[in-house]
Amino acid sequence: MAVTTPTRAPAPRAGTPDGPRGLRRVPRRGPGRLDKAGPFAYAVLAAITLASVFPLYWSFVVASHDDNSVLAGSTPPLIPGGHLIENIQRVFELSAFWQALGNSFIVAGTTAVSNVLLASLAGFAFAKLTFPGRNPLLVCVVITVMVPTQLGIIPLYMLVTDMGLYGKLSALIVPALVSAVGVFWMRQAIEENIPDELIEAARMDGAGLLRTYWHVIVPGVRTTATVLGMFTFMFAWNDYFWPLIALPPENGTVQIALNQLAAGYYTDYTLMLAGVVVSVLPVLVVFTVLARRIVSGVMAGAVKG
Repeated sequence: MAVTTPTRAPAPRAGTPDGPRGLRRVPRRGPGRLDKAGPFAYAVLAAITLASVFPLYWSFVVASHDDNSVLAGSTPPLIPGGHLIENIQRVFELSAFWQALGNSFIVAGTTAVSNVLLASLAGFAFAKLTFPGRNPLLVCVVITVMVPTQLGIIPLYMLVTDMGLYGKLSALIVPALVSAVGVFWMRQAIEENIPDELIEAARMDGAGLLRTYWHVIVPGVRTTATVLGMFTFMFAWNDYFWPLIALPPENGTVQIALNQLAAGYYTDYTLMLAGVVVSVLPVLVVFTVLARRIVSGVMAGAVKG
């Protein structure tokens, strides 16, 4: 009688339905790995981009037409015309727009640089230095953010008048040299991004406070400082309420000049929107230049991390 040896069935391969416990092996995703964006995400991004760009595009379209063609039909034009250069020339002929642009550049540029410098210095002191009354002073700085700007207009006007600054660009620059928001923002950035060991190492190498600030603090918060400068420039450029009070119309900023274009019994929309297009271009240039630096700083930090 022949004896047969039972043969072993081949083991099921891993990852098949017949694998251990009948489960299919699912490949793991690597850390930080994200799926590609689908059509819905692209559709949402396209809709947001269109909604953001359309007002600027429509201002450009209206500025490129004459006033009769804009008011002739019930449907606003959506295709650019051929009167843009003519309307821009009228803007500079009918108002002191060159002077207004220069005033806005001086005010916005000076306040942006001073806010970055002074806010980062104050943030460095609040974040890394120890001195009596540091926490109460920081609380006072944060409390000032909660006070509405309109409540301080009358005291600020009286102070500017007593100092002899009324009617001068310094009436806009001096009150905006540093902001409480900027100080708190830079304090948080320095606290989170600059370790205490790095400052101690700089002190052991013989660096003073200013040298530590310039060689340790500034490189570590460069991206945050760029964002602060960009937002400060945009806020000062678009400010209308305080320049309307502190400056005469003949020595105003861009927003005051645009208000003069819209004043009168008859509003020429093509003229007004041509001024808007001219006033927006410098802000777009500044935003584009600084946005590239912000993105490069973020990418550099991601690669280093």
